[in-house]
This record gives sequence, C-alpha cells and structure tokens, in this order.
Amino acid sequence: MIRFLALALALVLCGVAALSGCQIVFEDENAPAEIPAGPDGDDARNTARLEESFEAELLPLVAQRALDLEGLRTALSAGLDSAGEAHANRGAGQGAAWNFALRDEGRVVANRLDSSARTADVDVDGDGESDLRLQLGPVIRGTALRDAAPFYNFDDFRDQIEFAKLARAINDRIKPALVAVEDVPVGATVRFTGVVPLKAADGDLVVTPIDFEVVE
Repeated sequence: MIRFLALALALVLCGVAALSGCQIVFEDENAPAEIPAGPDGDDARNTARLEESFEAELLPLVAQRALDLEGLRTALSAGLDSAGEAHANRGAGQGAAWNFALRDEGRVVANRLDSSARTADVDVDGDGESDLRLQLGPVIRGTALRDAAPFYNFDDFRDQIEFAKLARAINDRIKPALVAVEDVPVGATVRFTGVVPLKAADGDLVVTPIDFEVVE
C-alpha cells in the first residue's frame, strides 16, 4: 500500500514537471553497498576476492600441486627456474621467489613455541637433521600463499598496498587452524601441506602450511 501511494505521488509530480521529463527510481534495500574505489575499499575488495577464491581455488591448487620433499629436491636438481616453471608460481616483481607447494611428514627436531611466531623444525628424510621449518603462527610472515596462485594478478589490484593486504588477509585465514594445534613437542611426527618460497635452489625451506597436524 505504501509503495502504491509513493508511485501515485511520483506520477502526480511527473505530470506537473512533464516538460522537463521525469524518471522514477526505487532503491533496492537489499542491494550491496558500493565499495569505495580508493584505499578505503582495499579490505572490502580483498574480502570479496577471498570469498570467491580461498576455498574454491587456492586450497585445492596447493593440494593438487604439492610435491613431497624428495620430489622437490629432484625437481630443483635441474635448476630453480626449470623446477619453478614446471611446479610453481612466481611472485610479482623482479627477482621474486618461486612458490612451491609441498606435502610431507616428518619428526620435529626443534621447536620454538614461546613466541608469537611459533615454528617447528622438521626432519623429513630421517637423518636426524632439520630439512625445513614450519610456520605455526599466530604471526605468519611472508606472501607465499598469495604468490603460489596465478589468479592473484598484481595488475588487478589498486596498487602494491592493496596487494600486500591480500597476503595478510590470506595468512589470517590460515591462522586459526595452526594455532589450534597448541603443542608440537620435539620428537612428535607431524604431517603438513603448505607453500615454500625459494629464490635459490639451495635456499632454506620455510613452509607456510594450509594444513597441519600432529599425528603421533
């Protein structure tokens, strides 16, 4: 009834102003709010990107492309760029790292759990020495998860600040699953899937996990 009366009133007003023309526009109360084009819209745009891509594209991509440590070492033996072109995605910018997906398990030989940036050093090949370091949060450093995905294209972002905010937003999405595992004792066997960035074939392996568990 209210909408009918509003329409009738609008038609009356249009009749009065017929010479100048009249257009009736009703606002859709359910329409999404417009995202600002500038820096004030960075977080909203990145949230929308992750709603579309995080579970549907990013997590499956890492899981599907993941090599085990032996496979990664074999690929790297042919050279970093050769391995990267076959198995990884390169971040934006000159000299950016190749980002390899990695899935394996091993024994924790050292840990640091009294820090906001907790880590566990893991022996995968059984020689008693650490082969890689896992980031366990809550502070997660780096852009490996963003840069592992070819569909996060720098040219689609307002600037490098918005691009950097996406990396932080992805790390924040991963954080709850990591910090939920409170105790990662030395001697425990852990299983993980994640991404490791490399700028050299013999570089240190620091893995940002998308999935992590203590299995024994």
